[in-house]
Amino acid sequence: MSEHVQGKLLIIGGAEDKTGDKKILKRFVEEAGKKPVVVLTAATEYPRRVGAEYTEVLQGLGVHDVRILDVADRGQANSEEIPHLLTSVSGVFLTGGDQLRITGLLGGTLLGRSLHNLYEKGVIIAGTSAGASVMSDTMIVGGEAGTPRKNTLTMAPGLGLLRSIVVDQHFAQRGRIGRLLEAVAHNPYVLGIGIDEDTAILVHPDGRFSVVGSQTVTVIDASESVASNVSESRPGQPLVLSPVRMHVLPEEYEFDLRRRVFLPAG
Repeated sequence: MSEHVQGKLLIIGGAEDKTGDKKILKRFVEEAGKKPVVVLTAATEYPRRVGAEYTEVLQGLGVHDVRILDVADRGQANSEEIPHLLTSVSGVFLTGGDQLRITGLLGGTLLGRSLHNLYEKGVIIAGTSAGASVMSDTMIVGGEAGTPRKNTLTMAPGLGLLRSIVVDQHFAQRGRIGRLLEAVAHNPYVLGIGIDEDTAILVHPDGRFSVVGSQTVTVIDASESVASNVSESRPGQPLVLSPVRMHVLPEEYEFDLRRRVFLPAG
């Protein structure tokens, strides 16, 4: 496979625990090393409230320098202050909201390029909900739950930190297996990853990911499928895709993205 993996990513399915054990956010802090971190609130319509919430939680976990970066327009994303704000940071956290706000505001800007540079230098990049969807080169923007059907899915370019992968979040809680199957049916070479709430995958530089959190991660691999009707079916018609290999992984299990194989716990 050709997944582009150089740094570390923490991709969260949304609704991560912020009041109990905070297992996922603790893992983010562990990977960042409690050095300065940036919380990017571009996705949300409530940046002050969301920024304050994450500041309180991360400071409670030992991060003394939490920098909130609210980008309201592309001019701000190209500000000369961006490199200064990102100097010496050890982690970046993308909040939830609307993934198109992230890509529309950051794509092609100084901030967007800086995120790629930080990732390639080994700085951990985390994202929850919408912040998770934007990690791949192509992202799901919207779609219907239920039976996978042709042309019921909306997709758009993502940030491109991962290639040949599409991520869906709030996966089990919102019944999104159908729309992830439709995304994979468009190009069976692409690996589909559905992440439940309060669950994350930590993607390592060697192409493995580890599951962190209370629920599960679903991996859909249709690269060996021999039957598909996506090219000749009509809009709204149920899709054929066979065979499809699926992996369901709880915490402590791992998956090799390059070899597309499940790795036992431990």
